[in-house]
Amino acid sequence: MDMNAFNVSATLNVFRLIARPTLCLPHATISTFNQLPIPLNQAFAKYKNVNIRAVVLDKDNCFAIPHSNEVHKPYNDHFNTLKKAYPGRRLLIVSNTAGASSIDPDLKLASSVEASTGIHVLPHSTKKPGCGPEIMEYFRKYPETGVTRPDQIAIVGDRLTTDVMMANLMGSYAVWVKDGMVPLSETSVFARLEQRFARFLMRRGYEAPNPKSPFER
Repeated sequence: MDMNAFNVSATLNVFRLIARPTLCLPHATISTFNQLPIPLNQAFAKYKNVNIRAVVLDKDNCFAIPHSNEVHKPYNDHFNTLKKAYPGRRLLIVSNTAGASSIDPDLKLASSVEASTGIHVLPHSTKKPGCGPEIMEYFRKYPETGVTRPDQIAIVGDRLTTDVMMANLMGSYAVWVKDGMVPLSETSVFARLEQRFARFLMRRGYEAPNPKSPFER
C-alpha cells in the first residue's frame, strides 16, 4: 500500500459515523457538476437564512476527470459561471491530491490546477474530512471573502466520507455530486460502500445535520 495515498484522516473520522451516522449525508444532491445551482443558496431552499459566501470544490470526479488537472470540457461554461458568481478567493479548490502535503509536497500539482482553472488550491497537511480547520484559517486570512462562519461555505464533492462528512464536521453545507464522470462500478470499494450506507439511512428518513459551527462556542 502507498502510505502517501493512504487517508488517515478518513480512516479515523469514519468511526464517528457509529455515533453520528448522518455526518455522511448531504444537504443537497446533484447528478453532475453541470447541475450545480448558481448561486448556491438555491441548492438549500428548505433551510432558513442560508447565505453562501464562498464555495469549496473537490477536484477529482467533481469538475475534473480523476488525475486530470483541467476542467472537464463539458463543464467549462458552468465552471466559468461559478467563477463569476464567486470571484477571487471566494472559490477554493480542496483536493486530497493537489495541495495535500502527503501527495503534493512541492505543490506542483496545486500549481498546475491553479494555472488551468484560475482558482486557488488550498495547501493542507490533513486530508479531507479532517482539514476543516485549515479551510477556516484560509478564509479568516482573506476577510474580503466575507466568510465569518462555516455555515457561509458550501462544500461540493463526490465523496460522502470525505467531502460531505467534512462539511458536516465543519458546520457547512454539503452538495453531493452523486454520479460524476466515473461509473459507480469503476469507483473504489469504499465509494460504493458509502453510497449504500447513505441510501440505507435516507430510506429510513435520516437527514443531514443542520449546519452548526464546532469552531464557535
